[in-house]
Amino acid sequence: MHKIHVGVLRGGPSREHDASLKTGETAMKHISSDIYNETGGTIYEVQDIFISRDGIWHRHGIPVSPTQAISRVDVIFNALHGHYGEDGKVQHILELHGIPFTGSGSFSSALGMNKSLTKEIFKREKIKNPQYKIVDKSEKLTTEKLISLFRSFPLPLVVKPAFSAETYIVKDFTSFGELINKAFEYSDVVIVEEFIPGIEVSVGVIDGYREVPIYTLPVSDSHRFSDEEKFEVEKLAKKVHRSLGLRHYSSVDFIVNPKRGIFVLEANSLPKLSDEDSLSKALADVGASLSHFFHHVLQLALSRR
Repeated sequence: MHKIHVGVLRGGPSREHDASLKTGETAMKHISSDIYNETGGTIYEVQDIFISRDGIWHRHGIPVSPTQAISRVDVIFNALHGHYGEDGKVQHILELHGIPFTGSGSFSSALGMNKSLTKEIFKREKIKNPQYKIVDKSEKLTTEKLISLFRSFPLPLVVKPAFSAETYIVKDFTSFGELINKAFEYSDVVIVEEFIPGIEVSVGVIDGYREVPIYTLPVSDSHRFSDEEKFEVEKLAKKVHRSLGLRHYSSVDFIVNPKRGIFVLEANSLPKLSDEDSLSKALADVGASLSHFFHHVLQLALSRR
């Protein structure tokens, strides 16, 4: 019986290179285990497609073009994280070649990576998120503007690049300017926002899982939230996933403040999936194996062929 050839795409040129290697290792370990055809054989044949830090694609350890790397696979499991793998660029390449792949498409991936645009969508959809201001690198940031910006929110405040996972907590004016300049090293657009104290929680979302159109992995009891807070966080995770047009699976980060309520921080279109990461642990909490999770999202990708 013909096996489904799965290319596991991992590595990449981003700062998340090492994390991607771990996700890819987990994928290769679990994709070919526990899922069998009617004759007792595994249904998947896994190929390692590695992208080096300088952006060179490899198959079987040999440098090749992207076209050559994906020429003999039926579907790609995208284990990349960060720049290039999560911002729509590699998705665009796969779409041009007509290769099914796991995770969100190029447009939604780019949207999810752009924190300034996602905040606008959250505002439109009435999804509560921290108050913020946008700073563009092309603007001349005078001392007066810097002081005005610094005074926009009470201390501490948060500075983060719009296109990166980096986040900085600002506690005084001296470090404020330094951290904005540091954020500009990652992105030409920087977000300055209020700091919300509280308990952080990440909620996993999976399309069509266990016969539920948008399934949320439940919040762990270790977070000590009320049933109402758990229900609301899970409901908001579905809304964020749907509002950004994400597909197959994602995770959404929240901060829960006992007085001010629940704030969404950001969505991750390709959450990390090593054995110790939160999505993997949440799957284990509901009795789901990683093998069956990978099988599910690969079948979702193949169904769009």
